[in-house]
Amino acid sequence: MSTAELPKQYDPQDAQRRWYGFWLEKGYFHADPASDKPPYTIVIPPPNVTGALHLGHALNNTIQDILIRWRRMQGFDALWMPGTDHAGIATQAVVETRLRKEEGKTRHDIGREELVRRIWAWKDEYEARILGQLRQMGCSCDWDRTRFTLDEVCARAVRTTFFRLFQADKIFRGKRLVNWDAHLRTAVADDEIEYQDTAGHLWTIRYPVAGSTESLLVATTRPETMLGDTAVAVHPSDERYRHLIGQSVALPLTDRLIPIIADAILVDPTFGTGCVKVTPAHDPNDYACGVRNNLPMINLLNPDGTYNENAGAYAGLDRREVRKRVVADLESKELLVKVEPHANRVGLSDGSKTPIEPYLSDQWFVKMDELAQDAMDAVTSGKVAIHPERYAKSYLDWLGEKRDWCISRQLWWGHRIPVWSKEFGSIFYGEDIEEPTTDSGSIEGKVIVKCLTDEENSKVRVQQRVDIENVHAIHICVREDDEKIIAKLEAAGYVQDPDVLDTWFSSALWPHSTLGWPDETPELKKYYPTSVLSTARDIITLWVARMVIFGQFNRGDVPFKDVYIHPVIQDGNGKRMSKSAGNGIDPVDIIDLFGADTLRFALASLATETQDIRIPVEKAKLPDGREVNTSERFEQARTFPNKVWNASRFALMNLEGYEAAPVHPSDLTVEDRWILSLLAKTTADVTADLEAFRFAEATKRLRDFTWNDFCDWYVEFIKGRLRDPETKPIAQRVLAAVLDGLCRLLHPIVPFLTESIWQALGQVAPSRGLPESTPAAESVCIAPWPSYGETWHDAEAESVIAQWQEKIVAIRNLRAERNVPEAAKIRPIIVAEGPVAAILRSGESFIKALVKNTASLTITDKADRSGDFAVLVLGDAEILLPLEGLIDKKAEEARIRKSLGDVEKQINAIRAKLGNEGFVARAPAEVVEQQKAKLADLLAQKSTLEAALAALLG
Repeated sequence: MSTAELPKQYDPQDAQRRWYGFWLEKGYFHADPASDKPPYTIVIPPPNVTGALHLGHALNNTIQDILIRWRRMQGFDALWMPGTDHAGIATQAVVETRLRKEEGKTRHDIGREELVRRIWAWKDEYEARILGQLRQMGCSCDWDRTRFTLDEVCARAVRTTFFRLFQADKIFRGKRLVNWDAHLRTAVADDEIEYQDTAGHLWTIRYPVAGSTESLLVATTRPETMLGDTAVAVHPSDERYRHLIGQSVALPLTDRLIPIIADAILVDPTFGTGCVKVTPAHDPNDYACGVRNNLPMINLLNPDGTYNENAGAYAGLDRREVRKRVVADLESKELLVKVEPHANRVGLSDGSKTPIEPYLSDQWFVKMDELAQDAMDAVTSGKVAIHPERYAKSYLDWLGEKRDWCISRQLWWGHRIPVWSKEFGSIFYGEDIEEPTTDSGSIEGKVIVKCLTDEENSKVRVQQRVDIENVHAIHICVREDDEKIIAKLEAAGYVQDPDVLDTWFSSALWPHSTLGWPDETPELKKYYPTSVLSTARDIITLWVARMVIFGQFNRGDVPFKDVYIHPVIQDGNGKRMSKSAGNGIDPVDIIDLFGADTLRFALASLATETQDIRIPVEKAKLPDGREVNTSERFEQARTFPNKVWNASRFALMNLEGYEAAPVHPSDLTVEDRWILSLLAKTTADVTADLEAFRFAEATKRLRDFTWNDFCDWYVEFIKGRLRDPETKPIAQRVLAAVLDGLCRLLHPIVPFLTESIWQALGQVAPSRGLPESTPAAESVCIAPWPSYGETWHDAEAESVIAQWQEKIVAIRNLRAERNVPEAAKIRPIIVAEGPVAAILRSGESFIKALVKNTASLTITDKADRSGDFAVLVLGDAEILLPLEGLIDKKAEEARIRKSLGDVEKQINAIRAKLGNEGFVARAPAEVVEQQKAKLADLLAQKSTLEAALAALLG
């Protein structure tokens, strides 16, 4: 074979173009539910269609592809389900921003239908870009099954789930305090808020007690919300204010009196003045206080963030302007006592990056009590295992609060809530309310009617007529998108709710909606529950917990067996990477610079269990001249594919004339047995690492074996044998077998590199393996994962080669430490006795060859120490390097004396420890024995050094 199959340098771009198309053409990524192979399933955390992938996506998708390729090679019917998320609030915010910047319009100017059309166009453009980037990375997804959270399959699952929850009385509508994004005019979840520390102020305001000369001093960071106060709270045991409980204060700037109440939960009497203003409609703690004390709730805000008619003279003003005027008016009326600097923690909407306002509004909720408990039980029972285990706490703590889930969003992009409502301006007593019917008769089972009474009790009705007194609202949930039913409803005056569902509602269905649920498809039957979910810790509550909730609610089973939480990528200073901060790294830029294999290898190497990943950011130029962010981590990682490539080229050049034939164990040399033993051990260890999601450890093992054992040692050991016609055939067969195993082991991490080598190896060694040769698979992508039996393990061979390596490295180091020129011929002497000497003599030719530039090598049990020597004392041998004419004698004397000093310090320390009766009495017996053995070794080293010094000076 000509090495034209493997050019001198690895070209990752060429490999990516060639082999990804090959894999797709062959259909290797496509799972088959009719297959009798056991299933292994991963559903991709669907990236948002709001832009491009970032380095965090690259890390997670590298991890998932490692798992799916590995399991595919293990013989599983491996399905990696791809797709994207419509990301309601984030995507709508991006398109609205573009609309405002480019056309100076808002969504209300163009209307719902046109805005949704534009978002679909955005989605089509950026979804294609995102999926293309996943392909560039080498992701082996089943692209024929690509899903989108707003496609028809997922939409049907959403409608069915909502209907079932509605039917089970798990969904209700209520007026609650929510996080409000006034810019986008929608509610947002607690977990979709980013907090920033900002410099602000604390205003202390005087509240006069009605009918008294007394006043209460109240401090607040939001003086404008004072207009919605409905009480001032004090602690019931606070002697300063007990006499005022039950009285009233005059609310400044208004004509209202509000009560002074006692509340031991809200008020800390040791903090500030011990008086707290209570604004139930604009603060979550105040809201809870208002519920406890049955206080009125006065909403001051319009959806756009301006103040409404409840603000009196301040109505119509933006909330920021209201603050300025309220502070000025308080000051003018001498009710503002003081203003102090104060650090505020401000919540920003993740979608619009604008401040959140607590806002009292009507929303749809899911009752979480029973659902949350079931999801907690799934983890505590072990049905779902979270790795690393420490992240189970945040999952359980969040679910343990059992807070009802606000699922409605005041947006236009998303799954519209499938409820048609009619609300009555007054209460009708005794009036019959008919459920709509179609021309074909009853629609029982296709709709659910909920009638809200003036007692605000929600009742489920599925009969043809509903006779309930005191009804003031009817909500009808439609199961299917049935045009006839909807037409009847709308003709009867029912209006569909304008809100859409929280993005996480549809995302929570992802593991079973993507497989065709609610239909019992072949895919659903085989691939659910899925095997593992890999994701980030910041969406454990937003997504992981809710998938467990909906999986158990809809399917009666958990959606996955394992959850792997990958580390977070930060810049070199520990800051979160972002495009806006200028410290983000685009994975596509890394692919353009170094190739997908380097990107994947670097990220897998960093995926530890214990800490987040810090990647220092620096600048680099692409071939097209663009300046981009990169990191030394990727520059360092690129050396590994190059090292493997060069070693593979050497192997292929030396496999010419290869003939497949059985190999008997007795045919193998000690170095053959050694490399095969290490290959078997590495394979077992890497397999165990992947089973336990230890990606960094698996990658390090493979690097160490490939770089050190195979490239640096074994290839060097067999160079002479490959030149000898007698020894060449066995060396070739072992070399081909090891390279074959390496390709398989490395493939999940560096797929393009390994496919290139695999195909070239197949040209010269189409059948390979030990002890018998078998035909190789047409692609490493579908080659069986290696598994070597116990017979491959050879402790004796490992011990022999370890002796050779230790002495070779020692001589090299000694030569380097004494600054002996590389071109100079040296005559090292190894002083050893018994079995050690025998082992070293068996490898004498290797030791001499690998030390390089050795005029001679002497292995002896005694040595003439007269003359100048560099000396290195090992545990079972001495290395003597004659330095006549090659060394500065005074420098060598100084080195030995320093070594003697270091050894003597260690001897004194151990003697002091062993002379301490307390240590000897308390320490375990084995520890004491270890110290004694170490002392004996150090005394031997001291004796040897003293002898070397004497020889040098003599």
